[in-house]
Amino acid sequence: MKKQNHARHVAVAGGPSPQPGTPPARASRPSTASERRSPPDAARLLVTPFRFAFLPLSPFIPIGARPPSRTNPLAPAFPGASLRFARDSIQASLVGGMASSPASSYDCSFKVLLIGDSAVGKSSLLVSFVSAAHIDDDIAPTIGVDFKINFLSVGGKKLKLTIWDTAGQERFRTITSSYYRGAHGIILVYDVTKRESFTNLADVWTKEIELHSTNKECIKMLVGNKVDKDEDRMVTKEEGLAFAQERGCLFVESSAKTRENVEKCFEELALKILQVPSLLEEGSSVVKRNTLTLKQKQENANRSGGCCQ
Repeated sequence: MKKQNHARHVAVAGGPSPQPGTPPARASRPSTASERRSPPDAARLLVTPFRFAFLPLSPFIPIGARPPSRTNPLAPAFPGASLRFARDSIQASLVGGMASSPASSYDCSFKVLLIGDSAVGKSSLLVSFVSAAHIDDDIAPTIGVDFKINFLSVGGKKLKLTIWDTAGQERFRTITSSYYRGAHGIILVYDVTKRESFTNLADVWTKEIELHSTNKECIKMLVGNKVDKDEDRMVTKEEGLAFAQERGCLFVESSAKTRENVEKCFEELALKILQVPSLLEEGSSVVKRNTLTLKQKQENANRSGGCCQ
């Protein structure tokens, strides 16, 4: 009788008694650390006050960033990064262009900046100089910054000019301000048929130079563009010359459409840069650094090619 009561208590304590004919259940034991299943390698445990979730990790979309747009998969993932993305893309293109051109083919390398109000013809002036062709159609406004490279011979030296074309709209000045740094020459452009573009030289653009330019000896040139529209002229040549003399700038009037004084503008600027010893030394040192870098790359390539043979 005592044995039957003891068996009944054991069955109640351990759970319901097994049915006749079924094998006895195995006793449960705590799982070991090696048996615990870890989350997948390509997932991260996200802990929030409300839930636990596994989120797949992408190598292209950092946490906290938005995914690329379906219409533009190359758009940057972080909000507000469009201007930085455009600036970095331009700088990468410049580095590639510099690497592809042999540094020994020129003696000096100078950075030139084009500034002025929107629609005064900065881009047309640059395209006309680089392509050596007449500009028949209006060029679309520059978004942020753009650049072109041109080679010319001035003062017995072969020069490489990296010319940066900046947007004139106020909304782009936060990004264009960084391109004043290290400029050897700055060209201020105004439209002779728009009085406002001339008055903004003193109200806006000379102040931008004083605020952002890091090279106090950089050469400045004032260019009155669109002289082909002489019948609509609102700024006289005497006014432009007086402003240039007051600010210590070179001066020329030009037309990107007819190419009048286009080459003269850049050649006179480059010749004046060569006459400043500090600018000449800086432009020459850039070429020396590029030549040394290219030589080291060639030596490394020859070494790696030799070990594989």
